[in-house]
Amino acid sequence: MSVENLVTAQRIMKTPHGEVLGCSYRWPGGQYCAIHTDRGIIGCGLYDCSVATRFGMAIGIARGTPEHPLFEPEDLLTARIVEVSDAAKQMGITVGMTGDEALQQMLKGNAPF
Repeated sequence: MSVENLVTAQRIMKTPHGEVLGCSYRWPGGQYCAIHTDRGIIGCGLYDCSVATRFGMAIGIARGTPEHPLFEPEDLLTARIVEVSDAAKQMGITVGMTGDEALQQMLKGNAPF
């Protein structure tokens, strides 16, 4: 295995709703990205809501397409949420919101855990 072809980035993102940690990871043939908060995650389709629900974790999932892949955490802000964990639902995050709208909900509410 060679790590030369791995690209990883983590950065503080300043949003209108507060600061969050944006992360992206790429390798030949794949990638994923996420926005981490102290209350949960807005992430790409790599994450599993059923596991997050079992652990009481708030997560909103957006999925890219071949035409519009999700490479960077900023891409999640305009993507539509397609799946949410139970803890995210309790925060008011719903399917169909943009990642930015979900992030706003996540940062304004109290953590359910």
